[in-house]
Amino acid sequence: MAPAKLRPVTSLYNNDRINAAARAAHTAGVEALLITPGADLRYLTGYDAMALERLTCLLLPAEGPVSLILPELEVRAVQDSPIPALGIAVIPWSETVDPYDLVRHVLGESLPVAPSRLAVTNHMAAEQLLSLRAALPKSEFSLAGEIIHTLRTRKSAEEIAELTAAAAAIDRVHERMAEWLLPGRTEREVARDVSNAIIDEGHASASFVIVAAGSNSASPHHVPGGQVIESGDPVVVDIGGRMPSGYCSDSTRTYAVGQPPMPFVEYYQVVYDAQQAGVAAVKPGVTAESVDAACREVIDQAGYGSFFIHRTGHGIGLQTHEEPYLVAGNQLILEPGMVFSVEPGIYLPNAHGARIEDIVACTESGVERLNTTTHSLVYL
Repeated sequence: MAPAKLRPVTSLYNNDRINAAARAAHTAGVEALLITPGADLRYLTGYDAMALERLTCLLLPAEGPVSLILPELEVRAVQDSPIPALGIAVIPWSETVDPYDLVRHVLGESLPVAPSRLAVTNHMAAEQLLSLRAALPKSEFSLAGEIIHTLRTRKSAEEIAELTAAAAAIDRVHERMAEWLLPGRTEREVARDVSNAIIDEGHASASFVIVAAGSNSASPHHVPGGQVIESGDPVVVDIGGRMPSGYCSDSTRTYAVGQPPMPFVEYYQVVYDAQQAGVAAVKPGVTAESVDAACREVIDQAGYGSFFIHRTGHGIGLQTHEEPYLVAGNQLILEPGMVFSVEPGIYLPNAHGARIEDIVACTESGVERLNTTTHSLVYL
């Protein structure tokens, strides 16, 4: 399958998000949001801006016109994004202009009073934040994540449709694993083929490919290397990519190349049961930590609790990892529209490991799995 062409997705990226962010900023007592390249900027505008040392910054006041300040050489990229349809003023700056002074000037014109409280995107580069503070010394700066991430956490029907398409595309890659997971091949060779397949199956890019064979399967974030896959090896394959719309996939399955050791087969069933219990626990009104507890209880009762060494899940959307996080201590109440992973695992050091991961959506009536490939151990 040929890669899908990148294009604006106006059903996703529209003024509703801008307006909601402005209202949320007003409620929070923030005069304006300052958003540099990253997931927040793409969420608000659809513009997948390149992160450069040159400043690109969306100025989104709680009241008043919205502007995008950007380097002059990026104007063409903006024209190919949804921004022209959103009515956002595009203000390019040339190489001899101080963009931070331009921010000060534009904010002074667009706000009814001099800004006193501004919120910046959480991942703004430190050098850019310090330059903004120097240009706006009378302003107080805070993080915009508390404002924007509340909006991003609850997905719209259109967003869930994109995440469903992403899940189906990554499922198609898992369904082809028998083509690549063969004795005598290295993890790195398999990862290269899988990365290509992620794009072939409809993603714009591959975000990560974990192929962890044998004892490496006990390392949750193993980097594929030169280890040769041998008959009898368990292999954890955790893969994900980014669709043309910007929305992400992430799914883990564990495979057996030949007949694996019996202890592995036994605790794989524990992981299977834990993942089933975790998904079944998802419904509106329960806490994020309760889903983690549902998975952990199964693994604890089987005697493997100390080998489940990470949280149960993470939100997904324009980032592979975003809120909400399913972990002990997170008392966030799950709501319809929240989408996240459920991915318990057991990892025996220097031996082997297993993980099963689905992306699921909290619905009005309960839960929907977006990944649908088998959860049973696949023998290749």
